[in-house]
Amino acid sequence: MARNNYIDLKTAIPGPKGMEWYARDRAAISPSYVRPYVLVTDHAEGLEVVDVDGNTYLDFTAGVAVNSTGHRHPEVIKAIKDQADKLVHMSGTDFFYPIQIQLAEKIQEITPGPTEKMVWYGNSGAEAVEAGLKLARWHSKRPLALAFFGGFHGRTYGAVTLSGSKAKHREGFSPMLQGVVHVPYAYCYRCPIGLAPKTCSLRCIGMIEEVMERIAPPSDTAVMVVEPIQGEGGYVVPPAGYFQKLRQLTEQRGILLMVDEVQSGMGRTGKMFAIEHWDTEPDIMAIAKGVASGLPLGIMVAKKSVMDWKQGAHGSTFGGNPLSCAAALKTIELIQNGMMKNAAVQGKYIMKHLRQMQKRHPLMGDVRGMGLMIGVEFVKDAKKTKAKEESTQLVLEAFKRGLLLLPCGENSVRLCPSLSVTQDQCDVMLDVWEESLAAVEKQMNS
Repeated sequence: MARNNYIDLKTAIPGPKGMEWYARDRAAISPSYVRPYVLVTDHAEGLEVVDVDGNTYLDFTAGVAVNSTGHRHPEVIKAIKDQADKLVHMSGTDFFYPIQIQLAEKIQEITPGPTEKMVWYGNSGAEAVEAGLKLARWHSKRPLALAFFGGFHGRTYGAVTLSGSKAKHREGFSPMLQGVVHVPYAYCYRCPIGLAPKTCSLRCIGMIEEVMERIAPPSDTAVMVVEPIQGEGGYVVPPAGYFQKLRQLTEQRGILLMVDEVQSGMGRTGKMFAIEHWDTEPDIMAIAKGVASGLPLGIMVAKKSVMDWKQGAHGSTFGGNPLSCAAALKTIELIQNGMMKNAAVQGKYIMKHLRQMQKRHPLMGDVRGMGLMIGVEFVKDAKKTKAKEESTQLVLEAFKRGLLLLPCGENSVRLCPSLSVTQDQCDVMLDVWEESLAAVEKQMNS
């Protein structure tokens, strides 16, 4: 079924070849991976993904916000190939090579705030977060860290200890890393203390202060670790003024502020980094996902005055790989030369139409986001009862119709397409979304 220029379904979904590969996967690959549906990809370009049965899908996941410039952007591919012809690996923690230095200089240039910064390289978001936590403890000589309910920072032990998104991420792995204290995030749609955003005076900041007064003394607290927009936790956007208050709170107490921009960074929200929407300069930042258009790269950036650890304190054999650095430099160039602006424009367009659709579909309880980091939370009724099954079913219904989506939080669905998405592709997504939602509603009422 060819329904537009982007979706072309030739077989049942999933197709027979896909199911054969699925069976082989189940016999060979860890059962811990979470796949919401059986998509076995053969190749992809731009926002189009083709499976092993020849079905073409419209991708609004970007490989979980990784393919920021689209699948196989020709300029990124050329940069990778050119670098592969020169150098594939040399280990940047033991040797020097120009492209790693060039990328570090570019990161210094684009990260927010006037303070001089330094760069550390790893391979993933979790590694960047762990590096930031280690640095904060090293620099401050303090043991504690503050993190947030709903936050997600990765699956390694330090990163999952900082996370507060889902119990299943921790189940069976205790004890966690010592010294991490969780506090409420500004989740206004479900305020943890039952207040209204327009009249709450950011009481949630006061709750953090109370935690410090009772169980996490500032003199023992090295760092506060926070996502500017919570990702895995539900694409939760904080209210105006929240981050300025957090920055003030941490500065007054000598606590470092580490911002996890793994999912929200690299132009996704219409600015290079989401924290820029609140004119806040963190002490430490974690960058990954969209920075290298699909190649593995994690970057921890810190103020030079903070990155004072000794030689040999931390490193990574594969961190700052030449191919990843080449991809990242070209990715940043493309983001700066129009894609970041496009993310802002297309994001506003999607949000406008989703909010219009929300009036017709009460299941869509909350529509929130910035740029192309958009979340829709599903509810059963006016009491905001979480519609977990319905949000899961929407993702499946969309897949059957050739649209790739991913869930987030307990009952939300995220939209995080490549920054190259066009308005025409957004229109197709919106049509399939509403058609899929109507199918879910029909099942509810049957």
